[in-house]
Amino acid sequence: MRRVIVATLVFGAVGAAVAFSTFTQDGAGRDETRTHFQREGLNPVTHLRWNDDPDEFQFAIVSDRTGGHRANVFSQAVHKLNLMQPAFVVSVGDLIEGGKKPDTQYQKEWQEFDGFVAKLTMPFFYVSGNHDVGARESAKFWEGKLGRKHYHFVYRGVLFIALNSDDPPGSGGAIGAEQAAWVKQVAEANRDARWTIVLVHRPLWAAKGAGSNGWKQVEESLGDRRYTVFAGHIHRFEKFTRNGRFYYQLATTGGSSVMRGVEAGEFDHITWVTMKKDGPLLAHVTLDAIHAEDLKPAVTDEPGSKRVKAPVYAVRGQAYFEGTPMPGAVVLLTPAGDVKKAARASGRVAADGSFTLTTYRANDGAAAGEYTVTVFWRERLRDGQAGASLLPARYGKLSETPLKAVIQPGAKNELVLELKK
Repeated sequence: MRRVIVATLVFGAVGAAVAFSTFTQDGAGRDETRTHFQREGLNPVTHLRWNDDPDEFQFAIVSDRTGGHRANVFSQAVHKLNLMQPAFVVSVGDLIEGGKKPDTQYQKEWQEFDGFVAKLTMPFFYVSGNHDVGARESAKFWEGKLGRKHYHFVYRGVLFIALNSDDPPGSGGAIGAEQAAWVKQVAEANRDARWTIVLVHRPLWAAKGAGSNGWKQVEESLGDRRYTVFAGHIHRFEKFTRNGRFYYQLATTGGSSVMRGVEAGEFDHITWVTMKKDGPLLAHVTLDAIHAEDLKPAVTDEPGSKRVKAPVYAVRGQAYFEGTPMPGAVVLLTPAGDVKKAARASGRVAADGSFTLTTYRANDGAAAGEYTVTVFWRERLRDGQAGASLLPARYGKLSETPLKAVIQPGAKNELVLELKK
C-alpha cells in the first residue's frame, strides 16, 4: 500500500557540551555566555541570524475527533503533541459524539475526552462543533461544563476568535445575531492585533445559504485586517481563498473517514502553525509521521465507535459525460430499500474517467446488492462556493437518475457510466 507522508518528525533528547570563548552580547542583545559562535576568517555556517524572534511562536490545531470516531487516533495525537511541544493546542470542534442524549451519557463522553487532553503538557482550547452543541441538550451541558460557546484570547499580539457555528442549536449551521455583534465588538476592541486567527467548526462560507447564516456579518466585522480561518466538519481537507485571505477546511484527528490519503484530502493530522511577523506558516503533519526517539508507539486504549459492517467486494468503474471523462466528479451508490440502514459507497472520478468505490476504508469496494447511482460534478469556485452543476439535474436525484448498479459477491464488478445531456 502506497503511503504519502506530509512531514516526518522524530523526537529525542540530544545533549551537547561545547566550549566557546565568551563575549558580553551580540548585535541582537543576546547574552553571549549562553549563545556564541567563534567567528574566524572562514566559518562552517551559512549565517548567524538565529531563527528565534521572541514574537514568533508555534501552536497546533487538532481537527474533528468524532462523527464515528476511530480507535486510538486522538489519544495518539495527544501523545505526539507532547513530543512536539507547541505553546498551546486549539481545536475546531466535534470532540465528543454528542447528539441528543441523557446527561449521564454526555458526562461519560466528556469524561473520556477530558482524560485525553488532561495528558497534554500545554493548554488546550475547546471549540464547539455540531456533535458537541448541535442539540439543545448538548448545548446546555456544554454551558454547565465549559461556560461560553464563543470566546477570544490574545497571545503575543495575535487575536484568536473561537466561534460557535451551531447558534442556535438545531439551526444546521449558523452564527446568531448576538454572536455576530460580539465578533464586531471584539474586532473593534483589538484593532492593533498583528494577525487574527478564526476557529470555527462548520465552513459556513461554503454552505447552502451562506449569505444568510451569519458568516457574511463575521467577514464584514473582520474587514481589511489580516486574518486566517480554520474549520473542520467535512472531514476532508480543502483550502479556499476569500477576500484575499486563506481559509482552511481541515481533515480529521480521529473522526470518521475512509482515509483515501493526502491526495483525496482524507488523512489524520495536526496542523502546526508558526506565527511569523508576516503571518502564519503552516505544516499539516500526518499523525503516522510523528515518532518518539526510540520509535516505539505509545500504548493507548481509546475505543472507537461501534459499527456493523457488511462484507464488501472490489468495484472499479469508468464515468463519462457525452463521451468525455469527468475529473473530480463524485459517484455515489445508494442501496435500494431502507436507505437509513444501508451503507453507501462512493468514488471520485480521475482525469482518465476511472474510479474505485469505497464504503468503509479506502478503495475497499461495495456490499453486494442493488444500487441507485447518482453523480455530482460541479465547478468549484476559489471562494468556497459551489459553482453551477456541470451535469443535468436528474443525475443528482435518487428519484430521477436512470443509473443503476448491481454488485455481486466474488464477481469482477466493473461499472461503466455513460451520462448524456
